[in-house]
Amino acid sequence: MTSPPPGQIIDGKAVAERLRGRLAARIATLPFRPGLRVVRVGDDPASGVYVRNKDRAAAAAGFDSATIQLPAETREADLLTLIEALNLDPAVDGILVQLPLPPQIRPDMVIAAIDPAKDVDGFHAVNAGRLATRQPGLVPCTPKGVMHLLREAGAKLAGARAVVLGRSMIVGRPMAQLLLDADCTVTIAHSRTRDLAAECRRAEILVAAVGRPEMVRGDWIGDGAVVIDVGINRTPQGRLVGDVAFAEAAVRAAAITPVPGGVGPMTIACLLENTLEAALRRRGAVT
Repeated sequence: MTSPPPGQIIDGKAVAERLRGRLAARIATLPFRPGLRVVRVGDDPASGVYVRNKDRAAAAAGFDSATIQLPAETREADLLTLIEALNLDPAVDGILVQLPLPPQIRPDMVIAAIDPAKDVDGFHAVNAGRLATRQPGLVPCTPKGVMHLLREAGAKLAGARAVVLGRSMIVGRPMAQLLLDADCTVTIAHSRTRDLAAECRRAEILVAAVGRPEMVRGDWIGDGAVVIDVGINRTPQGRLVGDVAFAEAAVRAAAITPVPGGVGPMTIACLLENTLEAALRRRGAVT
């Protein structure tokens, strides 16, 4: 596989900024503003940071975006009623219910209640099925952002050996599907994988999404691999780190994303991209 130049740091902030600029330029040509509604239940601090960043990015790109804040004691039935109202609102193109939710609300019920055409997180079973069968649909934002980063970094995907470390419905599984669709040879590795380090070492493209701080050590990285670190973890000392031991891995990798500043900014940019896509599809326009 032909890799990006050795030692390249993949700047997710810069890639996200360029994507948001393209979205803003496209929106400026439209006779409407794509509508995004984010529903936040309770006051989870990490969710608060994400929502504030999303609000700023959406406003700057020209979206009609608003956050609906609900108290932590909100009943599941009341949240489902709100979602139904947003489903029916013609001014709303995208609906995102911020996770995690309080314990009295079942996430699966909430995700299933969102109109798949407005499911800009890409979590609904209909959109998951469309991805699996290579039909047009809304793709989960983080895996979509990873694909942007790989392509902008110049990674040659066709035929590459790709390992996805993690098998969640939010990142791991859709990530594997997108890499497979890009003609990679894909392995999904997880906690039950025998000799996990050896599996990772064989990867030409490694996507780590396990939520364990610095689990992937430098000697897990094959020489010249492209490493995408999806993890965002806070250490007891308050530092933000990824799932990959960055300093160790960067010595061996051809290209690597930092944490913060790698995949994180792309998740918001791709949320906005999905919202524009949903808006155009709902109006019968070609995306």
